Amino acid sequence: MSIHSHFGGSVADMGFMTQYLEALSLVERLHRLLLDVIKDEFERLGILEINSVQALLLFNVGDNEVTAGELKSRGYYQGSNVSYNLKKLVETGYMHHQRCEIDRRSVRVRLTEKGRKVQEIVAELFARHADGLEDRSVLDLNGIEEINTALRRVERYWSDQIRYIY
Repeated sequence: MSIHSHFGGSVADMGFMTQYLEALSLVERLHRLLLDVIKDEFERLGILEINSVQALLLFNVGDNEVTAGELKSRGYYQGSNVSYNLKKLVETGYMHHQRCEIDRRSVRVRLTEKGRKVQEIVAELFARHADGLEDRSVLDLNGIEEINTALRRVERYWSDQIRYIY
């Protein structure tokens, strides 16, 4: 079954649908590529104890003290994935964990000094990327702002679909 017969609609609609599917594919590929870039950086530095998802998680936690639920609600990670990775990061000494005084079922985590070093490595990597994108005229400030605006609109649309349809 073709996309056209499956989704119906005019030729103009199919042009939009084709572009939408390409955008979805790009977002997915970019995320995987980002993880590969982080993995390569850590391999280059000889840091093999954690994976790229865990390094990105450390970067996203930064200076905050958070729960697994907060990371999930911010939309960074899926449930079991976040719990598994937080457990591994605590076991390997990248994070401290402490039971919440109010809700004993909840555990708060924050970076250790070792975790902060990983966070800094990822921050430096991203800073090099930002400089490279600008220096090589891949993107300028206007271009990146347009991308972010468009992606935020899609994020709001998808969030609304989850909230109001189900």
